[in-house]
Amino acid sequence: MITQTIERCAHPKSSVIHRAPSKQRHAHDTPSVVDATLLAEMDLMTLVRCCATESERFYRGQAHNTWYSYELFRRALVERDEQAWAQLYQHYSALVEGWIRRSGAFVSSGESSEYFVVGAFTKFWRAIGPERFPSFPTLAALLQYLQLCATSVVIDSVRAQSWSEMLPEETLIYHHENLTAPDEEAVNRVDRQEFWRFIDEQLQSDVERIVIYSSFVLGLTPRALYGQHRELFNSVNDVYNVKRNVLGRLSRNQQLRQLISE
Repeated sequence: MITQTIERCAHPKSSVIHRAPSKQRHAHDTPSVVDATLLAEMDLMTLVRCCATESERFYRGQAHNTWYSYELFRRALVERDEQAWAQLYQHYSALVEGWIRRSGAFVSSGESSEYFVVGAFTKFWRAIGPERFPSFPTLAALLQYLQLCATSVVIDSVRAQSWSEMLPEETLIYHHENLTAPDEEAVNRVDRQEFWRFIDEQLQSDVERIVIYSSFVLGLTPRALYGQHRELFNSVNDVYNVKRNVLGRLSRNQQLRQLISE
């Protein structure tokens, strides 16, 4: 019976099997109307157990059914079911964390991977609502977009904390239609060499130059910077203090404001 097939998760005779080695979509990738109805009526925890079973089959390279996970996404994003969302987060958070840690920008971010996992899921939730969900007809499409969200939150964070900390606050105002970061637009209005030459003139010691260069050119976190220059600092807090003092001084600098606004 079809009901037994659904409750026991997928097996090779199921019409909704998806086989790992093939990258092509076939007719059996889409569940029948009956199957979709049964999936929609399935108890949440049964659905979650089937998701776990099929994910394990996928990682083993075995034939697997993607539609249990797709249904979990549907409930979370279309029905805005909070319990389904919580289960979705739990099921895929490790995968998202792996994507984040493999991002080239992660090391420079200074944030924990858990911080970006939350950001990635939040961005994903806001981007895909009931109206947009049909644009993602497969589990692969949903996961690809979730991966895009994971990568973008890391890059956005690193880009924002680099230039924005250096620039006066009023230059960072932007509208949603802008495709580039607002801080990047401000810096692009001046010559990069001229900008850095001006910044260098405002720095009062070699320690300040090391902190600013390491933070904004090399992309080092305060902890990593302290690890490389223990002879200059008593603790990582000293690095934070130097950075905070310099950025505070630059944010009040009228010449910097004028240079960027020209």
